[in-house]
Amino acid sequence: MNLIETITKHFGYDPLAMIDPNTQDVVHKKGEADLHRFSQAGIPVILVGFHRLLASDAGAQEILYPNSSTNWVSTIFGNDATEVVNRVNAYSGFDPAGTEAKLNDIAAKAASLIKEAAPSEKPVDVKAVLESQIDNILTYLPPSLHLGDLLNENTLDDRTHKMEGPISSLIQAIGSGFSKPDEDSRKQTPTS
Repeated sequence: MNLIETITKHFGYDPLAMIDPNTQDVVHKKGEADLHRFSQAGIPVILVGFHRLLASDAGAQEILYPNSSTNWVSTIFGNDATEVVNRVNAYSGFDPAGTEAKLNDIAAKAASLIKEAAPSEKPVDVKAVLESQIDNILTYLPPSLHLGDLLNENTLDDRTHKMEGPISSLIQAIGSGFSKPDEDSRKQTPTS
């Protein structure tokens, strides 16, 4: 299951556009509806937020056993929730009063899909669902939202995650090799 496509279809939104590797942004058509710009920002923002929430077992528990009155935007983004809503609003030009409600609807559906896709009710399995899709999700996240800056997650705005193809795969592999701790530096030499 591709979460981006499934959520987009569920709500009847037009397909989302991938980030153009040349401009590092989404190319919008002139006169494009605010609702499409909303979905372009809102769906990846919620999924990236869930990825961040799932860094902890407590976050996985939120998805496994949701409260029907959960305000997902607040649960996912905490103190940054208002700013996330404002940024999606600014990007889309969508009705400010409806943005948070629509983001909560997207999040509720995403939580349901993530829970269904997990092979068990173990936090590790719930985390694995989003972990397997995060690179795809990032190719749709508009960099002009500066979500990485807001959430102190530099990798969200990293341009190499927005590209596809063999060269970008090589760049991503090299980058991940440098970001792993050096095994040799952790080995201690025996004392004499």
